Amino acid sequence: MEIPKILNTAILAALRGGEILRRGFGTVFEVSSKVGKHNLVTEYDMLVEDELIEFIRTRFPEHNFLAEEGGVNGENEDVVTWIIDPLDGTVNFAHNIPMFAVSIAASFKGQILAGVVYNPMVNELFTAEKGGGAFLNGSKLNVTRTSTLSDCIAATGFPYNTYENPLHCIDHFTYMAKLGIPLRRIGSAAIDLAYLAAGRVDCFWEVSLKPWDFAAGKLLVEEAGGVLTDFKGKPYEKIIEGPIIASNGAVHKQLVKHFKDENY
Repeated sequence: MEIPKILNTAILAALRGGEILRRGFGTVFEVSSKVGKHNLVTEYDMLVEDELIEFIRTRFPEHNFLAEEGGVNGENEDVVTWIIDPLDGTVNFAHNIPMFAVSIAASFKGQILAGVVYNPMVNELFTAEKGGGAFLNGSKLNVTRTSTLSDCIAATGFPYNTYENPLHCIDHFTYMAKLGIPLRRIGSAAIDLAYLAAGRVDCFWEVSLKPWDFAAGKLLVEEAGGVLTDFKGKPYEKIIEGPIIASNGAVHKQLVKHFKDENY
């Protein structure tokens, strides 16, 4: 595996996509809805995704792609699969809130080799290479050392069917709020995980994320010294849709103890 070349390609692709989003932010563009309340897609989701895939293919024409808007393209298990969210935080973008990111990960047989999360509006480029650490604009990242859940600052997100309270998402939020800890709802899981890697928050949870939502962020967190599992504390052997708990590691058992108990 040419991991440095793969990471470099992901970085260049994210920067290209981010520039498109920066130019489009605040302009007039088409917005449509997918399944679920406020589950939006803009013409920029499509435009950036096409640009990313086209650019990556110039360097790795044989690779597979799993992208939010275009789905699966290629199923060769013996090559890298690029997992792409061209615009994580579409609702923010559509409402002129400058918190969104391009998220790109390269996976091989379930292992994330490289990951990039780029917020073009503040020019923050989060990068990670398997076994090589996590970085923000070239500076090495480390998770926090907070060891007590009640001392944490936490980030979270909600599914588009929150009103149905799936997997007790409202109850989980209420429980955490009652601990009196600061809670942050940024609107982009990719940024949430990048912030965890950067030590800006201590933990993050969400009851259901797609692979493109967390693939790059997973590597960022792990390479910064953190942990990402399902609600039962089981690591993801494959990048599949499911519930996510991520933390600095020190508070992970405390989080799992709560989230695996669904008896409300």
